[in-house]
Amino acid sequence: MPTLYVVGTPIGNLEDITRRALRVLSEVRLIAAEDTRKARVLLAHYEIATPVTSYFAGNEQRKLATLLEALTESDMALISEAGMPGISDPGYLLIQAAIARGIDVVPVPGPSAHTTALVASGLPTDRFVFLGFLPRKATDRATVLAEVAPLRATLVCYESPRRVEATLHALHAALGNRPVALCREMTKLYEEVWRGDLVGARLHIQAQAPRGEYTLVIGGAPEDARRWEADAVREALSDHLARGLSRSQAAREVAALAGWPRRQVYTLSLDIES
Repeated sequence: MPTLYVVGTPIGNLEDITRRALRVLSEVRLIAAEDTRKARVLLAHYEIATPVTSYFAGNEQRKLATLLEALTESDMALISEAGMPGISDPGYLLIQAAIARGIDVVPVPGPSAHTTALVASGLPTDRFVFLGFLPRKATDRATVLAEVAPLRATLVCYESPRRVEATLHALHAALGNRPVALCREMTKLYEEVWRGDLVGARLHIQAQAPRGEYTLVIGGAPEDARRWEADAVREALSDHLARGLSRSQAAREVAALAGWPRRQVYTLSLDIES
C-alpha cells in the first residue's frame, strides 16, 4: 500500500530540514506542494528532481481526486509553503481523505512557526492555545477572542503585515493590555522578536512599517483577574453595541471577559441603547 508522507520543510532558513525529510522527498514519485515556486527553490538547493504538483486553497477540491488516484499507485509527499503541512493550510483535507481510504499517513516532523515563536517569546510554554489566522471580519474575530479571553494559557496566532495593527487593536480591546511578543520573519534574514505589551506593540507597529509575516504570542489571562464591577460591564457593553454587535453577541463576549453569567450581562444590556 502506498504511503502519504507529511513532510515538514523550513520556515525560512533552508538548513532547517532533516536528513529523513530530504531522503523522503528524493524517493517519492510525486510531491504535492502548497507553493510550487518555493518548493522548487528548496528542491533545487538540495538537488532533488522529484516532480512537483500544486495543492493549495484555490484548487484543493479540484485536485483532491487526482492526488488520491496517484496515491493508489505510488508514494507521495505533502509539503506546505513553509513548516508542517496541515497547520493553517489545506493539507489536512488530503490527510483526512487518505486516512478514510486506508492509505498510510506518515509524518516527517519539521519546524513550525508557532512553536518557534512560542519558545522565543519568553512567555509561558506549559500551556498554549494556537488560533491560526484570526477571522478577518471584526465581529467574528471578537467572538473568537471572547471565547479565549478567560484562558490562563498563552495564546498564539498568525497575522499578515497588512492586518497586524488591526489585530493588535482587537486583541487589546478583547483581552486588555497583556504581555506580547511580535515575532517576525522567524529564521529568515530579517528575523525580529519584539517583546512588550499590547499598547507598546501598537506603537511599535505604527513607528515601523510592518513587513513580513508575523506570529503573535500573547500572555494568558492573569491569575489575579477579578470579576468586573457593573460600571465596567456597562462600559464594555456600550463599546460592543457601538461596533454593531447584537445584544446577544455583545452579552456573550462581555460575559467571557468580565466573569459574569451571560444572562446577567444580557439583562444589563437592555438598559443601554445600541
